[in-house]
Amino acid sequence: MQSNPLRDVRDRRLPRIAGPCSVVMFGVTGDLARKKLIPAIYDLANRGLLPPGFALVGFARQDFGDQSFSEMLKAAAQAGARTPWRETVWAQLEAGIRFVPGSFDDDAAWLQLAATMAELDEQQGTGGNHAFYLSIPPGLFPVVVGKIKEHGLADQSGGWRRVVIEKPFGHDLASARELNTLVSEVFPRESVFRIDHYLGKETVQNILALRFANGMFEPLWNSHYVDHVQITMAEDIGIGTRAGYYDGIGAARDVIQNHLLQLMALIAMEEPVSFNAESLRLEKQKILANARPATPMAQHTAQAQYTAGWAGGEHVVGYLEEQGIPEGSRTETYAAIKIDIATRRWAGVPFYLRTGKRLGRRVTEVAVVFKAAPHQPFSKNDIEELGRNALVMRIQPDEGVTLRFGAKVPGTTMEIRDVLMDFAYGGAFVESSPEAYERLILDVLLGDPPLFPQQEEVELSWKILDPVIAHWKREKTIDTYTSGTWGPPTADAMMERDGRTWRRP
Repeated sequence: MQSNPLRDVRDRRLPRIAGPCSVVMFGVTGDLARKKLIPAIYDLANRGLLPPGFALVGFARQDFGDQSFSEMLKAAAQAGARTPWRETVWAQLEAGIRFVPGSFDDDAAWLQLAATMAELDEQQGTGGNHAFYLSIPPGLFPVVVGKIKEHGLADQSGGWRRVVIEKPFGHDLASARELNTLVSEVFPRESVFRIDHYLGKETVQNILALRFANGMFEPLWNSHYVDHVQITMAEDIGIGTRAGYYDGIGAARDVIQNHLLQLMALIAMEEPVSFNAESLRLEKQKILANARPATPMAQHTAQAQYTAGWAGGEHVVGYLEEQGIPEGSRTETYAAIKIDIATRRWAGVPFYLRTGKRLGRRVTEVAVVFKAAPHQPFSKNDIEELGRNALVMRIQPDEGVTLRFGAKVPGTTMEIRDVLMDFAYGGAFVESSPEAYERLILDVLLGDPPLFPQQEEVELSWKILDPVIAHWKREKTIDTYTSGTWGPPTADAMMERDGRTWRRP
């Protein structure tokens, strides 16, 4: 992509806009595409970040025809758009919408796809620039990538070709390596974008700003002052209609391997020399390479399934009663692990990662919990309601940062109690945060890779998690927790052994 010679890099009034290109979306009729990807593309267009020469090609088994396919996309965009609806914006998008019917192993459909891409190069001026978005189950990656290669659709000679792969990146280290081998035979390294939508969230990126743009936090960001770190991703919903995907995958593979380990790496990494992709990845990889689950795993990990209970004001069934779940399934819906990082900065500071479905509320947060003051001149009665200082970064849903510290209660006696200093994105900034997929899709079209994990990070994450999964497979039973609570007794016991407790988000 050529840069604008008249543009001053210091001028932030003009955002970066993608050049002429198309997105070829596989799995376009799925939930992810309809609820997230299509609305994100509309919002990008509405914000003026997509070029007039933009096209969207859907590939699916169901035969819509271009008109009814366009109507389906319009309904999805209207239902999920973050920005106001404008018919003029949609009319511009609609001019570049195409649909190719067929199954993934149908060569005739692939020939039609190739012809459609060539047609768009002429009619829409996409210039041979095409991104393939694989919003499909991982088991279908090999056949789709293989067909892209077989029909010469990854040929970079006439423009750029990129591939976007949704998580999970394999189900263990061996399968992740197999998938990488397959993809690397078709696309060069710089053309492969592994989507972890959490890294596209504004609040996740703000972790780097909070740490490295301010002078007050980094001096305390080490084992001299930090007692431990808790990273939580809690959901109040069950598995819904995802039984076919979720059973056999489980909470640890679905969330910890990617989202939570990436958050841990951002919290623990050293300061990069610059905010470019290579420098960020290098520092994250150092952390992941030196992180290991604490042993013995029987004492420092927990897994469980939710049972029937009350959640969100209604009575819900347990995991084994969910539609599509086989009798006797051992798949965990709650997972907690303790991670040790063998670096000088973090020696002796445990990182506790937990995730679960049907928990008390929907929340994702990172809590850096500090050590108690080394000397307290107050009596025990004065500080009996004083807890540990903590810096809490809320990723969702109420994005912001909270600092917890002790303050004197007004009155004639010396009584110290925890208080909160709170920053909320919604209250501090007029502009609402864009959806993660907006940022990530735009970065794909721009060829900007800082927010996308490379294969090394994926493999290092599996090296951390694989021993935990193997340990759980050897256990004969799985713990349970009631829907609407905050997890199983084994998770509480895991913290109590270390003299700590889980935060109540």
